[in-house]
Amino acid sequence: MTYKFRVALRPSWVLESGPDEAPQSLQDLLRLLSAIDASGNIAGACKECELSYRHAWGVLRRFEGLFGTALLITNRRQGTKLSAFAQRLLWANRRIEARLMPTLDSLASELQKELEKLLPETVPYLRLHASHGFAVQTLMQHMNAREPGLELRYRTAIEALAALERHECDLAGFQIPMGEFERPILTRYAQWLSSDDYLLIHLAIRDTGLFVMPGNPKQIHGMADLARPDVRFVNRQIGSSTRLLVELMLERAGISTSAVQGYETNEFTHMAIAAHIASGMADTGVGVQTAAGRFGLDFVPLVRERYFFAIRRTSLDTPAMQDLLKILRGEEYLAYVGQLPGYDTGDTGRIVTLKEAFGV
Repeated sequence: MTYKFRVALRPSWVLESGPDEAPQSLQDLLRLLSAIDASGNIAGACKECELSYRHAWGVLRRFEGLFGTALLITNRRQGTKLSAFAQRLLWANRRIEARLMPTLDSLASELQKELEKLLPETVPYLRLHASHGFAVQTLMQHMNAREPGLELRYRTAIEALAALERHECDLAGFQIPMGEFERPILTRYAQWLSSDDYLLIHLAIRDTGLFVMPGNPKQIHGMADLARPDVRFVNRQIGSSTRLLVELMLERAGISTSAVQGYETNEFTHMAIAAHIASGMADTGVGVQTAAGRFGLDFVPLVRERYFFAIRRTSLDTPAMQDLLKILRGEEYLAYVGQLPGYDTGDTGRIVTLKEAFGV
């Protein structure tokens, strides 16, 4: 069956100027500012946004009046640039999207499946609970309009594995660092992973490290630098595997978490960490290389991680799981994930036992 629709949810800004004034949507303005920032001129931005020149200027002037400040700075030699206020507005929008999109994608996936249950010819689908990652996000994109259906809920790795144990999902996504930090993090997962009950699908290997501003102006080269008073850090949320990894790396470096400025500042995704730093709110944070590249940040590699889907042994031979494996092993998916910075697909789609993966 080919789905006739796809549910998508997106964040939307509105500006409320008073009880007697209708709320003003900022969507056209934010699209226009982003295009001006990329092209350096209004004409190019109008073409990109499919807006007339007159309408674009109308949008800009209207919001300049509402905000009470200029949004553009025009220079004949340098073209058109965003004002400091417009730049901050645009970065705020990027941070919001990076922070909210995984949650909205999860909600959209749930809603999609709820609506499809009411349609004729409903086919069985798989339930995936997983920590956020680009290989997972790409899988959802490749599953659109295909069978089997896949319902995604973003969770921390521990939440995903606990849900698998309770039979609330069919696949649980989690990551494990390679090397010295593998054992302590695997110990954290151990109560939810029984070698008798589960198999692992290898999804990808990814590079994790520190995000820093272009050119690394503060010369941040390792975890020890996080104790410096001039370095501001942004962390992942409590319960996330990345936060646990940060704790272990700081412990190895002999750094107390209390010595790290910004340790209690939390973001929920790699992209949100990158947006936080790129907007100037922090100097560094830990995440996967792909997110750093998408926000123009430099990357200091620290560890490599293996990302797995845990499944019940009894589900491996089901038609839905076999169809999913075909997609994972297909040329289209492998090519897309393989070109992501810091990702390795050499073992993608391989089935292994816990003993084969970790020697336990």
